[in-house]
Amino acid sequence: MKIKTLVLSIFLTIFGACNQNPHKIASISEASGISYCKDSKTLFVVGDEGDLYEILEDGKILRQKHLGDFDLEGVVCKKDSLFLAQENGKILKVDRKTFRIKELKIGGKEFKFSKKNGIEGIASLDDKKFILAIQSKKKKNAKFLIIKIKNDRAKIEKILNSQIIDSAGLDFKDNILFVVSDKKDKLYTFDLTSKRILKKFKLPKFAQEGVALDGNGNIFFADDDGGVFKYKTKEILSK
Repeated sequence: MKIKTLVLSIFLTIFGACNQNPHKIASISEASGISYCKDSKTLFVVGDEGDLYEILEDGKILRQKHLGDFDLEGVVCKKDSLFLAQENGKILKVDRKTFRIKELKIGGKEFKFSKKNGIEGIASLDDKKFILAIQSKKKKNAKFLIIKIKNDRAKIEKILNSQIIDSAGLDFKDNILFVVSDKKDKLYTFDLTSKRILKKFKLPKFAQEGVALDGNGNIFFADDDGGVFKYKTKEILSK
C-alpha cells in the first residue's frame, strides 16, 4: 500500500511539472494589466479586485498592495507615478513609492462609460497623452480613446474606431500600438496615424488581459486566469 502511494505521488509530481506552462513567471489573481518600468527594470501588474504588484522580470514579487475596491483593467508606469485604468471610466494616479492614490475623472468629448463600454486597457503615448481601449463585442463599436492628463485632470481629445473586438490590453512602442484580444487570442499591431490594423499574430490560448514589451526582446502578458507570462518577442511576432 505504501509503495502504491509513493508511486502515485511521484507520478502526480512529474505530471504536474510537465503540464506547468514554462512561460508562466508569476501567479497573480485575476491579472488584468501590466506595464514595464525602464528605470527600475521591474513590472507593475494590476488585478481586477484592486490589487497592485511590482515584480522582477523573472516573476519574483517585490511589493504587493491592495488599493481598495477598484475594478482595475490596466496600468502605465511613469517616472514617479502609476496611472491605473478603472473599468468605470476613471483613472487612478498612484505614487510609485508610497502608493498614495488620487482619482481622476475623465471629461471632454461626449462618451458614456458603462458596463458595455468600459475601459479594458491603457497605454502611454507621450508624457501627458494616453490611449484607452474600450470594451466591445462588435467591430463597429470597438473604440480607442485618446486622453490628455494635465494638472490632475483627464480629458478625452479623440475617439478612434479600432475594429478590434475585445481589446483587453495595450502597449505603445516605436510608434506602434500593440493590442491583445482575449476573445480572439490574438495580438494586433495598430498604426495610429493611418488608423488601421497592420498585422495580426496568433497567441497561445489563455485569458489575455494585458501586454507589455521591455524593449530588450521580451514580451509579457497578464493572464486573467491568474498569471503573468513571459515570451521572447520574436517568438510571438513570427507566428
